[in-house]
Order: sequence, then C-alpha cells, then structure tokens
Amino acid sequence: MSTVHETAALLPEPDELRAHLRALAVLDATIGDDPKFCCYSFDTTWGPGEEAALMDNGSGDDFSVLFTPAGVLIRGFDHESEMSPYGTDDEQVWPGVIDGVPAALRPVLDEPAFCDEGIDAPRVTACLWRETGDTAWRTGSAIAFPPGIEDPDGSGFLFHLLTDRSPEAVQAHFEDYYERPVPLDAVRHVLAGGPLTPAVATALNPAALSDAALLGRITAHPEAASYLACDGEFDLARTDPIEPIALPNGLSVEPVAGCDAGGTHYLCGPAVPGGPRPVLYTDSEGRASLIAESLAEALTLAVVLPSWHDALAGFRPPALNADYLDDHPDHPAVRDRLLAALRLPPATDREVLDRLLTTAARTVPDGFLPHVPDEEDSAFEPMLERPAE
Repeated sequence: MSTVHETAALLPEPDELRAHLRALAVLDATIGDDPKFCCYSFDTTWGPGEEAALMDNGSGDDFSVLFTPAGVLIRGFDHESEMSPYGTDDEQVWPGVIDGVPAALRPVLDEPAFCDEGIDAPRVTACLWRETGDTAWRTGSAIAFPPGIEDPDGSGFLFHLLTDRSPEAVQAHFEDYYERPVPLDAVRHVLAGGPLTPAVATALNPAALSDAALLGRITAHPEAASYLACDGEFDLARTDPIEPIALPNGLSVEPVAGCDAGGTHYLCGPAVPGGPRPVLYTDSEGRASLIAESLAEALTLAVVLPSWHDALAGFRPPALNADYLDDHPDHPAVRDRLLAALRLPPATDREVLDRLLTTAARTVPDGFLPHVPDEEDSAFEPMLERPAE
C-alpha cells in the first residue's frame, strides 16, 4: 500500500523540494504548447513571504505545496479516492488526515483556493507538513485507510515526481503527457538548476520560441503588448519604416516592430521553420545595430534591459538601467511576469548585456550595417560605441 507515510520517507529537504518543484514548472511551461494545459506551476508571490507550487492535471486531481515562514504544507486531492470529502457521509475530511497539522500551518488549508463552494471542508485526501526547524516530514498518525486499495489517499500518483525525482522519471512523465519525445539531457540540465537558455528551451520544444509563437503570445497578452509598445520600444503596430533599407550581405529584411521615436526592428533573412532570424534595429538618425540573434533574444532584451540603447552608447552597470529603475521600482516583478507570460527563459541584466554587445559587434563585419537602395553615401552609422570612461 502506498500512502502519505511512504511519501514522507521519500521527500527531500524543503529547499531541495522547492528547487525541484520550480524546475518542474519551468519544464512544463517550456515543453507545453499552451499554458492552459500545463499541470505544474510555481507562484513566487502567493502571499507575504509565501510561495506556492501547484499541480492540477485537469481531471479533478491537484496538489499544492505552500512554502511559508512557519514551514511547508503539502495538500493533495485525489477526486476518485474514497477518502475525498465528497465520498464521506458528512462531507468532511477523512479522519486523521489533517490531525496534527500545526496551528501555524493550519490556516493554509482553509484558503479559498483549496476549498470548494457548497462543502465545508478543505479539498484534501493527503496531507504532509514540516515546520521550520523540524528534521522530518509529518503526517496524520492515526489515519484508518480504506482496506484493499493500493493507493487509498492518492499520494502515490499525485506525488510521484516528488518522491522519484530522477531525470528519467521526469522525462517519462512529460513524454507521456505531451505524447512526444523530450530530450533527457535538457531535462537533466533544468533539474540540476541550469539556466533555461534559448538553446535548452528550443531543445525542449522547437516551436516554443518560434517567431510566430512569440508574436502570437504578445498579441494575446495585453500587459506584454502594452509594455513592449511603450517601455520596450517594440510596438508591433509600427511596421512602416521611414525609408527602405538593404543589407550588404544580401539578406532580406522584414519590419516587425517600431517605436514612437521613429526606430524600426527588422527580422533579417528568410523565414525558415525552426531557424532564428537576427534582429536589426535602425533609429531615425541614420544609425543601426544588430541587437539580437533571434526574436526571442530581442524580446528578452526589451523586457530585461529597457535601457539597452544606453549600453550601445557606452553605459555599463550600475549606471545602466539605473534611471529606469528609479522611475519604475517594480520593474523586477514586471520583468519576471512578462518573461513567464511570453515563455522566455529567465535572464539577468549581465547575461542580456553581454549578448547584446557580442551581437552588436557583428553588425559591420558581417554585413548588417544597412544602406538606402539607389542612394549614394546612404550607409547608416553603427550604434555601438566604446564604453564611457
């Protein structure tokens, strides 16, 4: 028989569990094609000092893992379990399941998110907890499980990726759920805490960061579209450049966005399925720069480093982005929210800055400095300047 008692013996330390649950959420969001069908998610702003890992399989089964200053509480619900409040005569939690939950963690069970209308009991068939400073996971000690059932409280299938945290088990789960191959090396990389780089994201889901998918997500997400059109200076409604341009390397250019200062972003080269196109930016003063190796990188740049123009002019941290942060102190939260909404890999200011400078340095030698066709002396000037001393 598999119950919460066996689960408790297999769970890791809270910090390891938290990292694992975050990795599962990252993997699910990246492998899946539609966030609505993802099972695993992680909310870093559940409440003051609280984070929540959530699983909902869309078939009536779910669990939550709440990380609070007082400790961690795990609540699982198997809708087919005989131990469900819906299956008891008095529509109450099965005897013993939540007995012993510490007073500091008990309010978590009563949150509206874990209670259904019309029933005066938390939605729970399995419960575990660990107070801050404790050395072991705890469960109800006097639970009389229904006899003759292998997984009476649902903990065996609800928490199977928490008790078997191997890359192989996680890979098998997502391959079964999404019915397509998932590369083991990429799964292992994310589970080990490695960054979700564009290369890893593409390996997990080749279509996730395609131009069409990204543009579709922007259109479908009002906050992302509004931010990009204003602060990000990447307005999808502005695709009419001031004048036509051509590239020395012969690649075609396609206007994809603009800004109210007269600048234009172009995708360079033919649209090839699965093939990223570099992004070129031209301003209204006859200057230009390659700014990203793909649309995904360009959007990450706009979200993470809205003052990237200053970086090309020579500004570096801590001055870079400082004025913007003074005016928008909530930017880190907005940044994280938008990257998640667009399903872009997390990135730091330094990572984004380094990518920008490396890419911008290719503008002239690789033939990306544009000119106006049929006009003499019409070449643009490169935007990249030496750092200010």
